[in-house]
Amino acid sequence: MFSNNLYEQIDQFRRQVGGGLDAAGLGPLATPSRTLMAEPCFTLKAYPSAHGNAGPAVLLIPAPIKRAYIWDLAPGVSVVRRLIDAGLRPYLLQWEPPGEAERGFGLIDYGDRLIRDALDAIAADTGQPSAVLAGHSLGGVLAALFAALYPERVRGLILLGAPLHFDRHTGIFGALVASAPLVQQLTKGSGNVPGSVLNAIAGLAAPITFGWARWLDALASLADPQGLRTHLLVERWTLDELALPQRLFEEVVGRLYREDRFLRGTLRIGDKCARPDRVTAPLLSVVDRRCVIAPPAAVIPFHQAVRSTDKRLLWYDGDTGVAFQHVGMLVGRNAHQRLWPAIIRWVQAHTGRA
Repeated sequence: MFSNNLYEQIDQFRRQVGGGLDAAGLGPLATPSRTLMAEPCFTLKAYPSAHGNAGPAVLLIPAPIKRAYIWDLAPGVSVVRRLIDAGLRPYLLQWEPPGEAERGFGLIDYGDRLIRDALDAIAADTGQPSAVLAGHSLGGVLAALFAALYPERVRGLILLGAPLHFDRHTGIFGALVASAPLVQQLTKGSGNVPGSVLNAIAGLAAPITFGWARWLDALASLADPQGLRTHLLVERWTLDELALPQRLFEEVVGRLYREDRFLRGTLRIGDKCARPDRVTAPLLSVVDRRCVIAPPAAVIPFHQAVRSTDKRLLWYDGDTGVAFQHVGMLVGRNAHQRLWPAIIRWVQAHTGRA
């Protein structure tokens, strides 16, 4: 069990440090947007297409543990701007801090209802009954769950560094969770799980990835002003943790990580069963061979298990100046020069916009 008060104070202090970095010019430079809808736990941001309003809709789904602006960090390293320039219509699912009333929100909310509400709003905005879903990390897990629950709503599925298979041999969290006490013992009576708790767990699971590797990346970026600035922008972003609802934390760690129910085909969300073989949308999986959070062994088994007849793997070779390689595929220079043009071509080919 952890002390909420202590970690909430740490969260508050980290936000204050982040505010100071914003004042020093290290805050995100967001693309102008409009709020399409807002509900407890999320805001849906809409962006105009550079070529009118006829482009296919792409819903970007971040991990619900930090702020969504990692997808829109600065003009040169913004996935949002990259999609706009290609004539696509991006929408960003911006997760918001849960309140006490949302303590009981779980996978049935984050992997089903909230994404469904967002897609309903997008359909009303565009006239398109389905959209391409693109999710990073845990956001990719939620996107994949939704694609299994509602295959008819998903025009294409892009999974970026999304771990979907867990045992003690597949990545840092599989090993950590396998050896940890039952998750309910950690959260009993604690309420929503503060962001700093998640940060501490990540640091315990991968001290090199979340420690020394960041310093080495900073040193490697000293001779590269653009890379150093991106590094510092990512470091500022790391201060913006979000709390997770207690139920969501318990279900992700217990049902997904510890028991691997999604890949095994035994995960029930409400009255539906979420199984890989229910995913039928065209699938693009982006994998980093060196990533310890979502290594190939945590990604490829799911990629192979889905029923989609159109599947493609893209390999990300990494970047300098991204602080964490796990987010490099969103903000890295190589990612924006090579990876995202390939992703956009894939989307265009599968939506008739090539």
